[in-house]
Amino acid sequence: MIALLQRVSRSSVVVEGREIAHIGRGYNILLGVLKGDTEADIDKLVPKIVHLRIFADEAGKMNRSVLDIGGEALVVSQFTLAGSVKKGRRPSFDDAMPPQEAKRLYDIFCERLAEHVPVQRGEFGAMMDVEIHNDGPVTFIVDSRAL
Repeated sequence: MIALLQRVSRSSVVVEGREIAHIGRGYNILLGVLKGDTEADIDKLVPKIVHLRIFADEAGKMNRSVLDIGGEALVVSQFTLAGSVKKGRRPSFDDAMPPQEAKRLYDIFCERLAEHVPVQRGEFGAMMDVEIHNDGPVTFIVDSRAL
């Protein structure tokens, strides 16, 4: 499971011209679910994400977590994170988990994350306009298989 974690001042999702989610300061998380991922991957990602110290303290150093700042999270499904561009010119999505199972794990990820911080969601499988006001910019890739 891959979480592209972006520190944001605000973020929102629009589907078919209607805003369905928005947050203030916190994380925009683009979440890719790969074949073979399980709830154990979620159990690795969520604690890492909520305790990762990437928000500035009074001295301007990355020393605070999303919990410390009372931040929020906007989680958007992003199957293209499972894409491979190793061969040819068209990405391969062979490593992406099939949608039905990916949605189940996406939902569980959001529920577990919501035990720690307020969570808004994109619409799984929809064409979305995602507005991301990256603060910094600060972006990290958190891969459950590397934890």
